Amino acid sequence: MAVDQAQNKNWIETIIRDFCASSANSLENGTCEPAWDAPQFAYARGDDLLFDQLKNDIGEFYWTPAEAYLLAYPDEEIAPSSLAVICYILPQTKATRVDQAIETEFPAERWARSRFHGEEFNCALRLHLAERLTQAGYPALAPERLPGFDYRQSERFGIASNWSERHTAWVAGLGTFGLSDGLITRVGKAVRFGSVVVKMNLAATPRSYEGHQDWCLWYAKGSCGACMKRCPVDAITDEGHDKPKCFDYIRNVTTPYVRDHYGTGATPCGLCQVKIPCESRSPL
Repeated sequence: MAVDQAQNKNWIETIIRDFCASSANSLENGTCEPAWDAPQFAYARGDDLLFDQLKNDIGEFYWTPAEAYLLAYPDEEIAPSSLAVICYILPQTKATRVDQAIETEFPAERWARSRFHGEEFNCALRLHLAERLTQAGYPALAPERLPGFDYRQSERFGIASNWSERHTAWVAGLGTFGLSDGLITRVGKAVRFGSVVVKMNLAATPRSYEGHQDWCLWYAKGSCGACMKRCPVDAITDEGHDKPKCFDYIRNVTTPYVRDHYGTGATPCGLCQVKIPCESRSPL
C-alpha cells in the first residue's frame, strides 16, 4: 500500500511538473518567461479535523473536502476518509521578486502579470490535474473552480471564501500564517497556491508546526514587522491585517493602475510579500 501511495504521489507530481514546464506557464510578456518557479507539493487527508475547525471558525458556508466533493459528484456517497487533498505551491520567480521589491506603491509589471496570466495558468493547472486523475479512475475536482465558489461574510473574519487555498495549504503542512495573513512556506510568502480533492488513498504530509502562526517572526519572537512597513495604506499593523482597507486599495487603486499601465486584470498588490525576511524562505 505504501509503495502504491508513493507511486501515485510521484505520478501526480509529474503531471504538475510537466504542466509547469509547458508554454502555458508564461508571463505573456513576449519573452517566453515563466510565471512560476518549480512547484512544491503536500497532501492532506479528507478527514483531517482541521478542515472541520476551519468550517467552525470561518462559517457554515465554508466547504470541507467532502462537501466540495459532493458538489461535483452529488449522486455518490463518500466518506471523508476516502478523500485526499493535493496541495501545491507556485513560487514567484527571482526576477519577479526583484522587480516587486523596488516598488513602494504599485505592483511591478512582472508581479501584475503573474497575478493575472500566472493565475490563469494556475486555474488551468487545477482543472488539468483534476481531469487527468478522473480519467485514470480517481474522481477529482478543484474546489476553487466549482461554480459555487464565492466570497461571503464571516462573522469572525469578515470577507472570506468558501474554499481557501492558503488554509488548505496550512492543513497540508506547507506553512503557517504571518502578520499580513499571508502563508509563510519553506519557499517563502511570495507564492500562489492550488489544490485538488481526489478519491484516492494518499498519506498526509506531516506538519512540522503546531500553531497556525509558528513561522512568523512577529508572533514567534515579537520581532520583524517588515510587512507593516511595506504596506502603502497601513492595512497591516501590530493587530494584524485590516482586510477591508487592503481590499479597498487593491480594487480601487492597484487594479485600475495595472489595467491602464500593463493591460492586465485581477487585483494585484503583493508589496507585503517581498523585501521581507519571509519573502523566499521561512525565517524560522
